Amino acid sequence: MSSSVWVTALGSEFDNFLFAPIAEESNGMMLSVISALARLDLDPWQEANNLARLPGETATKRLAALLMAALPDGPSARRDPETIAARLTALLPRRPNPNVVWHKTLFGADDAEKLRAGVAMYVFFMVFMLVAQLIVANHRPSARLDNAPAQAAVKASPKLPLPNSGK
Repeated sequence: MSSSVWVTALGSEFDNFLFAPIAEESNGMMLSVISALARLDLDPWQEANNLARLPGETATKRLAALLMAALPDGPSARRDPETIAARLTALLPRRPNPNVVWHKTLFGADDAEKLRAGVAMYVFFMVFMLVAQLIVANHRPSARLDNAPAQAAVKASPKLPLPNSGK
């Protein structure tokens, strides 16, 4: 599944993460995640999506590394990027791991999938029955027209004694 499936048009599911404050800059302005990622020339929504797909600890380590490169040089900002990253990754919506293969059974599937499976089974069954009828119809022995009058005469004539049999 491509990552674009998880990103909505506006990326609003990432708002809590992207607009969360990280640290105060030297000019007194708060640095947000979206600003920090933009400073690193990364697409903030794509990076948020990538982080959301990672396991928690891996996402925290990656974000901490990104923050180290983007944070201002103040003492409060550089104090503990791992703690800041852990707080921020908790704001991400969790996504299934793309490396894990999930097998859905018919019983665990949602209603739309059950309907599609039922329709597919019905169509398969109908095609199977039509093919079976065609095969049976083409393999039936056909009555031969050239033997029909002779067989009708044999069936219509009564049993007569043979002429020289004496009976």
